[in-house]
Amino acid sequence: MSASDFFQGFKNFDYNNPDFENMGSWPAGVKLIACLIVIGLLVAGGYWFLIKGNYATLEREARKEEGLRNDFQSKAFQVANLDAFKAQLEEMQDTFGALLEQLPNETEISGLLDDITFTGIQSGLDFNTVELAEETAKEFYIETPIQLQVLGEYHELGTFISGIAALPRIVTLHDFTIRRSNGQSGSQVNDEGELVSSPRSALQMDISARTYRYNPGEEE
Repeated sequence: MSASDFFQGFKNFDYNNPDFENMGSWPAGVKLIACLIVIGLLVAGGYWFLIKGNYATLEREARKEEGLRNDFQSKAFQVANLDAFKAQLEEMQDTFGALLEQLPNETEISGLLDDITFTGIQSGLDFNTVELAEETAKEFYIETPIQLQVLGEYHELGTFISGIAALPRIVTLHDFTIRRSNGQSGSQVNDEGELVSSPRSALQMDISARTYRYNPGEEE
């Protein structure tokens, strides 16, 4: 078949009313195009119904394999460093126990107040207020605020704050204000060790101290 006959068959074919019952009589070029279309439809259908779903499964399993591989590497690292982790855990438990010893229990709060008062007096301060505020229960501990109002010179206030930080019990300081005392009187220790009224002091500091005690009920 010549090329002119091949293309002439396209021109003579009735595209509006193709005879599907007698496809063998179609021109060779039309039959070739029809075969290519059928093959393309078969390939597309096979991909859509048979292969595409398997590709999605393959991608899902590949992601699962990667997750399992990462999990294996993480656990292998933990196993290889198990002794180091145990030593670290023991160290953390020792540190935790040491911190617990710095938290006063209910019976030691009054002693802590005495320590704070003594630290202030040793720093040269006069006290107007030392009182406990309402406790607040947190997740693993109970917070006990202590409201303080002291009178003294600037360097005495600094010495007092340093002394609080050096106490063996955990005490944090918050929300402080410093202003002139306006001639207010506080109390100080005389030569006989008694608290007496003192009209002196240039500065007044209001500060909230907070101490903490362990709350074993939350752990249980």
